[in-house]
Amino acid sequence: MAETEVQAQPEQTPHRFELEQSDAYSKFLLHSKTEILFVLRSLIQKGAMVSVHFDHGKSFLLTSLIALGPDNSEFILDVGSDNEMNGKALTADKLIFTTAIDKVKVQFSLNKLSATSYDGRPAFRGTLPETLLRLQRREYFRLSTPIASPIKCTIPMTRADGSVIVAEAPLLDISGGGVGLMVHPEQAGLYETDIIFSDCRISLPDEGVLVTTLRVRNAFEVTAKNGSHYVRVGCEFVELQGSRLALIQRYITRIERERKARMSGMA
Repeated sequence: MAETEVQAQPEQTPHRFELEQSDAYSKFLLHSKTEILFVLRSLIQKGAMVSVHFDHGKSFLLTSLIALGPDNSEFILDVGSDNEMNGKALTADKLIFTTAIDKVKVQFSLNKLSATSYDGRPAFRGTLPETLLRLQRREYFRLSTPIASPIKCTIPMTRADGSVIVAEAPLLDISGGGVGLMVHPEQAGLYETDIIFSDCRISLPDEGVLVTTLRVRNAFEVTAKNGSHYVRVGCEFVELQGSRLALIQRYITRIERERKARMSGMA
């Protein structure tokens, strides 16, 4: 999609968080303090970046968990790089935390953060959440696609005036159930949850072109190791025909076989 077309789009709509959709995602909620502490410790050990959303999802800051409190009833959070946004976070009456561990989405919410210090520098303090969403679904094997030579998905989008534009997004991963797309934050508003895109095209190297319908299931911000930000948009295939599923499975099987061969020194 042309940059001018993206900029002409309306302001990004607020995120719809799975944590707030209890009917659909209740089975992924953790209630055990022991399990919740295990997830928080993993976030600390891995140094995972955490997005803290507030103001009804329209504002956020990037941070990371630093430590747990001595009695495991609270945690310490690093402050963000924007002092104004840090101040707004302290006055927010609801905050939603989103991150990921090994591609498994994690979300929890708090009603308040308080200011504190840790090792002589400013920090936030939060109470241990009562519930935590760990969204791990493994119905299909998910293959991460090459970053150096990305596979592109072209998506026709119909504007409010009836005109059609074609967006293009690199794939992060693919499975028999759907794809993960890498989307620039400025374009994230185009991918509202549950929106359906028809006639999407994905060219799978040495296999062919997959023509499919995609439904947007979720979207969350990711911070790469180099500090850049993007939104991962998870989409599911809608009524995928058997021949097209076979195309995907052939591609995944071949790429995984080639990867294992390289690892064993046979390639």
